[in-house]
Amino acid sequence: MHSEENCRFAKTHEWAHMEGDIATVGISNHAQEEISDIVFVDLPKVGQQVTAGQNCCVIESVKSASEIYAPVSGEVVEVNTALANDPALVNREPHGNGWLFKIKMSAPAEYENLMDLSAYKATLGK
Repeated sequence: MHSEENCRFAKTHEWAHMEGDIATVGISNHAQEEISDIVFVDLPKVGQQVTAGQNCCVIESVKSASEIYAPVSGEVVEVNTALANDPALVNREPHGNGWLFKIKMSAPAEYENLMDLSAYKATLGK
């Protein structure tokens, strides 16, 4: 479980939690509420190179498809295979078992450029 307090956030509503040079990535609670009932998650492939700010994943809900952007650059080293059978995990546990993928960061300094929880929450009020 990654509490919101120990995650960093992108303006596009993804969160990242760093452990060593690995960042676990998911979408914020606010984002899953906006997307609503998630029915399918098109995850990136293990081994895929991703660049911060570029889309690498799609979440489909009953009402729309939403692009998900990598909050940091690097190589996808793991994806959450549980989402294939239960995509609604992202709705139920956006900061827990509903994580999306893990990135071995090529530029860990990018993590420091992401917002902390209070800065992220401030952007939601606008």
